[in-house]
Amino acid sequence: MSQAQSSDNVLGKVLIVDDEEHIRKIMSIMLGKRGYSCRTAASGAEALSAVERESFDVVFTDLNMPEMDGLGLLAKLRDVASDTLVIMVTAFASVDTAIKAMKEGAYDYIAKPFNEEEIVIVLEKALERGRLVNENKRLKKEIGLRSDASVFLGQSPAMTRVFDIIAKVAETKATVLITGESGTGKELAARSIHQNGPRSDKPFVAVNCGAIPQNLMESEFFGYVKGAFTGADKAKVGLVAEADGGTLFLDEVSELPLEMQVKLLRVLQEEEVKRVGENVPRKVDLRVVAATNKDLSEEVAQGRFREDLYYRLNVVRLKMPPLRERREDIPVLASHFLALAVKKNQLAPKKLSPAAIRLMCAQTFGGNVRALKNVLEQAAIMSDGAVIGPEDLPFGVDADPFIVQHAEGGDDLVLRLPKDWTDLKMALKNVTQLTEREIIGRVLAEQSGNRTRSAEILGLSRRALITKIGLYSLDGPDPRSLPEATKA
Repeated sequence: MSQAQSSDNVLGKVLIVDDEEHIRKIMSIMLGKRGYSCRTAASGAEALSAVERESFDVVFTDLNMPEMDGLGLLAKLRDVASDTLVIMVTAFASVDTAIKAMKEGAYDYIAKPFNEEEIVIVLEKALERGRLVNENKRLKKEIGLRSDASVFLGQSPAMTRVFDIIAKVAETKATVLITGESGTGKELAARSIHQNGPRSDKPFVAVNCGAIPQNLMESEFFGYVKGAFTGADKAKVGLVAEADGGTLFLDEVSELPLEMQVKLLRVLQEEEVKRVGENVPRKVDLRVVAATNKDLSEEVAQGRFREDLYYRLNVVRLKMPPLRERREDIPVLASHFLALAVKKNQLAPKKLSPAAIRLMCAQTFGGNVRALKNVLEQAAIMSDGAVIGPEDLPFGVDADPFIVQHAEGGDDLVLRLPKDWTDLKMALKNVTQLTEREIIGRVLAEQSGNRTRSAEILGLSRRALITKIGLYSLDGPDPRSLPEATKA
């Protein structure tokens, strides 16, 4: 539903539009005592002003008003508040006016004199219709985001934040800077932004800024006219012009040389491009999405990236989480990648054993989702049976200082702590792929939440450990730090 229903105490927000004051008062009293929040307007112009200031779920408007009648207001509302449902109210009840109002987009139609129950019934139906419409929109958008690529499978909090940001920025033209480690799906996120926005039927042009030789960058980006230089026997449309009307995705944008950064900034500022050998610039309409696995603010500080271009690109920041921060998504991702590998290589159906899934959940996956995909394809090809077990996976017990291993006499996997460190500081020094939060969470999990024993292992006082548990929102074993399946 709209913002109007954000409060648990308000059933819905209603705007009552009528040039007769006593009608406005009667309807406000009727609906107010039923739990609806009501505003009133004495004219169509006043109603439009109210709608511009705040959102409403339903507008009741008199059909016959001076200056701007109900149908005129309905037409205006379609432009400024298309999700708001409009119910016509008139003393001149007739089938013709009812049909006309419905054809123009009114949700329903009631006639004066009306009774309280009639108004409430129509209003309740309108609000339910609005809920259904908005829920369908939300589901369609979510399905669209999640169906773009397998990297968007999963329900982890980290990926939910990604979905939310993409949903908000997709409809806009705002420049987006996507950051994240290699293999986290930065290009897939860029494609999702494009595909879920109004430019989805226009070109999506992806450019790997680190793959173009420096001496060819200007001609590749901006194109050239015939005869512009030796060998230019025909004109070339540059990558920027190819993306006109659509989205230009600048992957690894930090690899652009400074000279090219200046020229790209000019394109973004002026929204025009000039081909090599051409004197007259051409207008372009671009949505720009950039991506990098480097810290651009640090690149700016080191003089390797222009500060003005950085701020031009960094309008909306989207951070793609590494796989170690969304471990709860590994089981569904692994099953998906295994199915893809089986189909791609025309293999007999295979599935993952619970022990294999637990072992994968204990890995840090430096290559992130891309690395997980490769692991599953290798396992699918190399395994002999229909079930892939831990022994079929291409990493051993030394792959992670906190690896799980087979318990004696059983299939279950248990956590083992490394023996070569004695406190948290040593762990952070030697176990560089894990954060302090992850280390504390794993020790707590291994000790079944025993804070006294965990504090001893970590070399902390019990009070210091409790402080860190609160700081990192850890309450005993943390499933985000150590998947449930890996606990002893």
